[in-house]
Amino acid sequence: MNTEKLYDQDSFLFTFRARVISCEAQKKGFALELDRTAFFPEGGGQQPDTGTIGEARVSDVQEREGRIWHSVDRFLEPGTELLCEIDAEQRLRRMQNHSGEHILSGITHRLTGYDNVGFHMGEDCMTIDFSGELDDALLLQIETLANEAIRADLPIRTWYPAAEELAALDYRSKKELTGAVRLVEIKGIDLCACCAPHVKSTGAVGMVKILAAERHRGGMRLSVICGMDALGDYRRRLESAGAVSRLLSVPQERIAGGVERVLGEQAKLKERAAALEAALAARMAADYPETEGNLCVFDALLGEVALRELVNALAAKCGGFAAAFSGNDAEGYRYIIGSRHVDLRAQSRAINAAIAGRGGGTPEMIQGRAQATEAEIRRAILG
Repeated sequence: MNTEKLYDQDSFLFTFRARVISCEAQKKGFALELDRTAFFPEGGGQQPDTGTIGEARVSDVQEREGRIWHSVDRFLEPGTELLCEIDAEQRLRRMQNHSGEHILSGITHRLTGYDNVGFHMGEDCMTIDFSGELDDALLLQIETLANEAIRADLPIRTWYPAAEELAALDYRSKKELTGAVRLVEIKGIDLCACCAPHVKSTGAVGMVKILAAERHRGGMRLSVICGMDALGDYRRRLESAGAVSRLLSVPQERIAGGVERVLGEQAKLKERAAALEAALAARMAADYPETEGNLCVFDALLGEVALRELVNALAAKCGGFAAAFSGNDAEGYRYIIGSRHVDLRAQSRAINAAIAGRGGGTPEMIQGRAQATEAEIRRAILG
């Protein structure tokens, strides 16, 4: 027995009664079949509905060979008639997004001839793949026309045309279809084969916003959001912009300038810090006497560039090698070791073994990390 598809008849039917045909144990929970259902099974890029059937929670819905199986968390007696409820807010948001995708894809196809070759509806946004590239001006035009179509509140029609009517229609489809074909039509905007539930008019979509566009497999992938999901996204972005505005002490419309100012100040501070570190490294090197052995320095202030400069300066003052370490006993140390007399690449294995380290480099300089304590490292380097 094939399940009667109530979602084809009324996409706003969220509560209905149905009779359990079968309930079979599966790997996790039970697979339940009803005589009629408004639960939409996964398909056409849209995720399945969730909700309840009696006391059972529905986590997944799949269609196989005309039979629709609901994944539920408990056994329900076949023959029982039960109240079924779909998670309406989730369905409504998905319908807004899916109908918005049809508007956007239809307009893109009419303007460019590009096909929608991929569609996925995620939790944060949906992605649409087109067969050709779209520049910024064209994307802005498509988005504007899509929202104008929403403002016009055009009716959205869904139906199964007869074979003769279907043959005469020019409709979009990602693949060749056989048997009964369900079409979704927005006059002057789009005509597309689709199995999913949709809102009744374009106005119910609310709005369409393109969040991002990137080249993808010779075409373009758009990240898009619609309706209440777009409102939620806007609220989050506005909250984030408000937080940055307060931190920078500038109005929200001047955030970009505030960030540029802070980055400029940060760059100047980095330059000054680098100069001070270089001066400190030179002063530290000057304080060390020349030696025929090794030199070992532990420092918590110098960055990597200044630490390397310190090692180079100390290497000129010793007959062995100069080693600089930065870190602490609890988290370990990063090290730079340099020499003008010892082939450090040849000695790196022995040096790393002595300081519980890992690293390598050139004959003149090696670097890496050590896990030994400061006392252990000093004994290993200085003897």
